Amino acid sequence: MTEPAWLSMLREQGGIARQTALLARRTSKRELKDAVESGALLRIRRSWLALPDADPLLIAAARAGVTLGCITRAERLGLWVHGVSTKPHVAAPPCAGGVRIETDDNDVPKATVHWFAPVVPRVPHALEDGIENALVSIALCQPFEAALATWESAFRKGLADRAVLARLKLPRIARELLSESTPYADSGLETIVPRRLRWLRVRIVPQAWLHGHRVDFLLGERLVLQIDGGHHVGPQRDSDNRHDAELALRGFHVIRVGFHQIMNDWPSVQHLIMTAVAQGLHLAR
Repeated sequence: MTEPAWLSMLREQGGIARQTALLARRTSKRELKDAVESGALLRIRRSWLALPDADPLLIAAARAGVTLGCITRAERLGLWVHGVSTKPHVAAPPCAGGVRIETDDNDVPKATVHWFAPVVPRVPHALEDGIENALVSIALCQPFEAALATWESAFRKGLADRAVLARLKLPRIARELLSESTPYADSGLETIVPRRLRWLRVRIVPQAWLHGHRVDFLLGERLVLQIDGGHHVGPQRDSDNRHDAELALRGFHVIRVGFHQIMNDWPSVQHLIMTAVAQGLHLAR
């Protein structure tokens, strides 16, 4: 049996669409009304319809009259984002009417709304912002380093084009991010760590290959900086420890720290590296 046209269209659009779009696809109001009454469709506000298993964030955006943007959009695109947002970030044009953001029991909004004019026009009723608008919103919302890491992640994945961004009317902070960013960092840490250490004027090579394994950073010729995440347990930890020992036997010096130290206790990490460089541990002898 051929499935209804409205069902095919909804599946193509992530499970949610405006009623006018469905009516344009050989569908009648009677069909949609019957589907809603049977539970096959959910009515979101007056003009949106969704399948019961549609993306909850898209449903929430339609219900609130906003567009998913900023770091929420970046996370959904698989870009590097520092930390985990506790509530979605959404976009709305300045002075937009019809925006309805729910609040919690303490009357705090359940979403962070960015009221700004998009640098690239949004498709009417879009539920997810374009990458250029999301990056500009991130530039205005996030600390410079965190925003830079996300921008570079977008360039590395080929989701954003530097030349296109350069021709847009960007706010000052976004233009500064564009000027400093490169497409070569493989992770947010590869953006943040070299930037914080460049004043040392020591060569820093991310993802250097040393004696059968990659290391996170090689400073100079002999100083290795390894950063442990949540995966550094069990067999992975044993493998890393064996490699550390092998590097030590070959004249390398390894500093191993945790991800949370990089992000939340940088002064102590910087002190370790400064002390090692002061002793010449980064030099071949």
